[in-house]
Amino acid sequence: MAELGGQGGGVVADPRGVLRQGRAFLDFFWDIAKPEQEVRLAATENLLRHLKEGRKDDELKYTLKRLVEGLGATREAARPGFSLALAQVLQAFEEIPMCSVLEQIKEKHNLEKVKKKLVRNAAFGNFFGVVALFQSGRLIKDRKALLESIQLLQQLAHHQAHLRDLPRKTLIDIMSEVPEAVFEEVLFGILQSDLASAFTSPDNLHLLLVGIQKFPSVLKPKNLKKLFGSPTVVNEKNIPRLVELLQSAAKSEKKDKKLPSVVFDLLQVSLKEGAFELFWKEGVENGLLKEKSGPVSYMCYRLLGSALPLLSLDQLQMVLKGKVMQQYGEHVVTTQLPDRFKFAPEMEGYIDEFLNSCDDLERQLAVMIGFSTLTNQGYPVLSSSSRVVRHLQPVALQKYVDWLKDMFLRPDFDCCLDFSSNRQKQNQENVNIPQHKIARLRKWIIHRLANIIESPVKKEESLVMDISRFCFFHAFFETKKKTSQICEANVLPSDPLDEEAHSVAENYFFGLLQTLNTLTVLGDTAKAAALREKHIHGVTADGKLWIFLLVEYANKLLSSEHVKAVKPFTKGQRDAWERTLQSVKNLQKKENKSDSAKVIAFQQLLLLMAIHLFKDQSETMDILSDLLNCTEKAFSKEPKKKKTEPGWVEVMVEILLSLLAQPSLLVRRISKSVFVRICPNLTKRGLQLILDVLDPYQEQNEESAVVVMEESEKKIKSAQDTDEEGSEDSSDEGDSEEENDSEDEEKNEEVDDDFRTQLMNVLQAGNALGGDESDEELDDEAMMALDKNISALFAEQQKRIQAKKDEKDRMRKEKILRRDFKIKVLDLIEAFLTKQSENPLVFDVIEPLLRVIEQCMSSDSDKQEIDFLQKTANIFKNSLCRTKQYCKRADALKEDLHAFVERLVKKACKHTDSSVALYYFSASLYLLKVLRGNTSDKSSTPPTPLPEKQSNTIPQACQLLSTGCLDMERVTVIYQQALTQFLTKRNSALTSSMFHDLFRRFPIMCKPLVDTLVKSITAGARQHQQAQACLLLQKVLLLRELKLFVTEEEWEELIRESISQVTESLKMVGKCIVKADKEKVAKSLELLNILLKTVTEQKLRVKLTELDKVLVALNQPEGIGNSARLDSLYWNVMRWLNYTKPKKEKTANKPAQEAEPLKRKKKGFLPETKKRKNRKKGIEENGVAPVASEDGEPAAPEEQVLGTETPKQKKGLVPSSSKHKNRNRGVRENGVPVAGSGEEAVNGGDAVADKKKKKKKNMNRKRKGDAGNEAEQVPAAKKTKGSVSRETQQKQGKANQQKQGKAKKKRKEKKTPVPQE
Repeated sequence: MAELGGQGGGVVADPRGVLRQGRAFLDFFWDIAKPEQEVRLAATENLLRHLKEGRKDDELKYTLKRLVEGLGATREAARPGFSLALAQVLQAFEEIPMCSVLEQIKEKHNLEKVKKKLVRNAAFGNFFGVVALFQSGRLIKDRKALLESIQLLQQLAHHQAHLRDLPRKTLIDIMSEVPEAVFEEVLFGILQSDLASAFTSPDNLHLLLVGIQKFPSVLKPKNLKKLFGSPTVVNEKNIPRLVELLQSAAKSEKKDKKLPSVVFDLLQVSLKEGAFELFWKEGVENGLLKEKSGPVSYMCYRLLGSALPLLSLDQLQMVLKGKVMQQYGEHVVTTQLPDRFKFAPEMEGYIDEFLNSCDDLERQLAVMIGFSTLTNQGYPVLSSSSRVVRHLQPVALQKYVDWLKDMFLRPDFDCCLDFSSNRQKQNQENVNIPQHKIARLRKWIIHRLANIIESPVKKEESLVMDISRFCFFHAFFETKKKTSQICEANVLPSDPLDEEAHSVAENYFFGLLQTLNTLTVLGDTAKAAALREKHIHGVTADGKLWIFLLVEYANKLLSSEHVKAVKPFTKGQRDAWERTLQSVKNLQKKENKSDSAKVIAFQQLLLLMAIHLFKDQSETMDILSDLLNCTEKAFSKEPKKKKTEPGWVEVMVEILLSLLAQPSLLVRRISKSVFVRICPNLTKRGLQLILDVLDPYQEQNEESAVVVMEESEKKIKSAQDTDEEGSEDSSDEGDSEEENDSEDEEKNEEVDDDFRTQLMNVLQAGNALGGDESDEELDDEAMMALDKNISALFAEQQKRIQAKKDEKDRMRKEKILRRDFKIKVLDLIEAFLTKQSENPLVFDVIEPLLRVIEQCMSSDSDKQEIDFLQKTANIFKNSLCRTKQYCKRADALKEDLHAFVERLVKKACKHTDSSVALYYFSASLYLLKVLRGNTSDKSSTPPTPLPEKQSNTIPQACQLLSTGCLDMERVTVIYQQALTQFLTKRNSALTSSMFHDLFRRFPIMCKPLVDTLVKSITAGARQHQQAQACLLLQKVLLLRELKLFVTEEEWEELIRESISQVTESLKMVGKCIVKADKEKVAKSLELLNILLKTVTEQKLRVKLTELDKVLVALNQPEGIGNSARLDSLYWNVMRWLNYTKPKKEKTANKPAQEAEPLKRKKKGFLPETKKRKNRKKGIEENGVAPVASEDGEPAAPEEQVLGTETPKQKKGLVPSSSKHKNRNRGVRENGVPVAGSGEEAVNGGDAVADKKKKKKKNMNRKRKGDAGNEAEQVPAAKKTKGSVSRETQQKQGKANQQKQGKAKKKRKEKKTPVPQE
């Protein structure tokens, strides 16, 4: 391989020798040029592995030659692929000289000698060649190759039309990797002209800036002055030119949406030269920002974000108060529309990255305060829910929180960079600007404080409590006098909070309370870690509830003289507050006892209601008083005095239902958690209170009067005036209708009789109807009076119409709220079914859920209704029917549950909707599971003992035989009636899958019901029911557990009776012309296959003579027809009766093929016999009539010469040889239908479809044949009619007659199925 440097570096002595080695080596180069990157990389790896293993000089030379040629490929994906492969080869084989490869690249892609249209490819070839040399890592070591490569890149820089700025960027990349000594000795001289013209283009400036940072000793101020006349880059003289270059760079890279490298390097050089302030103020703020263009503005914003990690504290403060920040704020405010480009997320990314990488507390705090003081009329531009605070260190976070609290109390807009948009400036005349700004700032600060607790920043419990107290205090209290005893009252607000500010703080406080309720335990102590492992939320490290700490703080404020409540308590409210605190203290003493769940539930709810007493005192007082009484009863040891008096559970349920209706998410979550904890104590009456909410009929009764009235009005109006029908429906469509004009609404409204009568009266009173009695016209006064009366009448009518619309809208909103409340109540039902699945009260939930499902199935299909239905159905299926835990104490309820099963099955039978009937049937199966799983103490019939063999073969057999509390006779009658109805009623809502589920889950039900299935094979109402009976019987017979319940004699009798019934059913089969008939025969044959298999394998004594006769007769033409599926099923059955399916005899035209001399096939070309122009020779061109068979019919399709089809064959009525590979398709052999031959008779149109497919295939063959061997063959279009001799035609005709005669004789011989010996 040492000789690679000579001989031109890539001249292969014997290229044919390399090519003869196989396609595997050449395929590497094809794959390298493919557009898929993974394929290119894999091909490059395989090529390197092949070259390293072979170590052959000719292969390596050929590789270099192919890779260099590929550098200038036309396809864009191929060029980088060949460049990467060349780089990898040069890196792997260091003995290849770099200069020789570079010369080979220049020679192959010579820009001077290449044609004009190939200049682009040649330019890219040179460029990717230099890139390959650089990526190999060897270019820096070879100074000669490095020098020539730089010169080539300088030459390529003139081809900007093709390469743009790629050569300059590559030159910068190479220079950044070159050592300083090499740059000074080799590159400095050749790049001197480029460096001297640094201020002519952004690329040259970038080259200079990279050189200054990389080689400071070479490009020192002295040398810079020699190059372009000044020792520094950033100075007052160069600022105007730098601004122009930066503007050009911003516009050139606007599509990339990133900061140009030259701008960031200029920033670094300005910091290095100590001219950052000059660069920022003169170059950026007074230079770049003056051009109001998007790309330049976004470049300034990106420069601001990128500069944050590089600046000192003083520089940060200067930048964050400058014009760039203000313009960024205006951009954020003015780009709220959805289609506008928003830079705020990108800027937040810059802040996040800076805070994550910065360890300086002061700089972290400066950036957070700087962006928090960029305000639009007092409201900061930075999002109040921004997550960047998660990177703040604890000390910086505490200082930031203190600053926020201080700004809330004493807003200082002098330290803010405040601005107003143009629209705000126009609309601020009548607004109290200072008060408006303070309110907006305080709203942002209170949300920012609440969000800090929610963010995943590392925080201490003291900080969380500090923020919570601050938000609570300013939501519900005011400071009368400064005091050091209360931190929040230590500083008086410079501007007192108004009612709106307290309301805003109140709303954010309850959001904060929700966060505290779900907050994980903070701290690094062992106790805190133990609580986190138990997934306990809402408590401190010592186990106290956060909400309890806030209630203690509130009590302290209430007892202080220095503060006052925004809404002072009355004496009754204060007494309720005191009772609540005392009750909570009593509950805390009982926490360690057994009933701790109930204690925590009541404690949480009491504390929540106590906090809500500050928000809505009148409404909360009622709930709180009921809750206090309920708590005393719940933990009182005294029995209930009166039976009619509701228990504490019922009262608690009513309280929880009222709380669920509130919009607060916190209240609803705590209500649900409390309900989960009191579920074990739930009574039937308490559960009924919940179920009454879901009762759909109660809701219908409430609305029935309104609904009926509206429907009757619509019918009357439609009968009176059909042209104006359907207008009232438009008022219910939604908010889009409200945008229509009043004229359109009036036009679409129906006119009632009262309005018509009133209008007639007004017109008659004004004599405006123009009757026969008076021909006088009305004077002006009469016209004015009439006009006034008509306008008053129409105004009154419009009010009535609007009132109707308002009433409908109110009813629609009430319906939405009612449905939303029911969806929330479903959460309680789900929690009860999940936590108390073994409670007997579960049975009371079944029918209400079924009523909800039934009612929703027949009601409107709006989204909310669908969500309600889906949630109810999921709870019914997953939390009830499919649960593994169920009631084990149902012995006392045995009679009720049996009656319940009967009621459910009867409703399923009576229903018309199968989807609803399925839920009723599933509920009955759930009750069966409960009854079978319960053991009866009074049971007198022990389970039948199992034989020893069966007990060993089938696991858990004793459990299968056990009936528990199940009354088999009663249950059998119930399901037997349902099964009989399913198989005899024409339109039954029951389905076979329901009974299959019954048999699969309860095999004990198979024996009593199997006789009904057997009889229904012939007694079914229609063919469909008979087929379903066969299907169900087949499923039952396949159950392994069935043999546990029957003796051997009963099993044999069952098989015998089943075969007899199927035989009788098949006797009634006529011509299969209906789909139902085919289904019945198919299911019968499938069942017979199972039955005969059982008879054969178990050697049962069953006579099959009658069945044999029926099956043989079924194979006649009037039997099962020509269906391929039925034919397959038929012969699967006949196999068990020792019949075999006759094989089809194929007749091929072998002599004609053998007569032709064998020719060697040419690889890659069609054989001569496959070419359409050779197949078309002969009879068609000479006009010879088709050869007839002995009986005058046309010849068999396979024996006709192509092109001589009959008209029937051309229309697709008779299959021709070009359409069918099976020569005897559609013909019955030995009295047996050929598989697949009946598809055309049953499913018409297959022949036409085959004809279209074959026609398309023949067209393709014709194209291939015509384009095959143009040198050897004469085109078909130029052939004459006499190209085939008459002798050939006569010989073919005689041969066809002989074969046609043999085929006719075979068709005349009619054979029956032959039994095997």
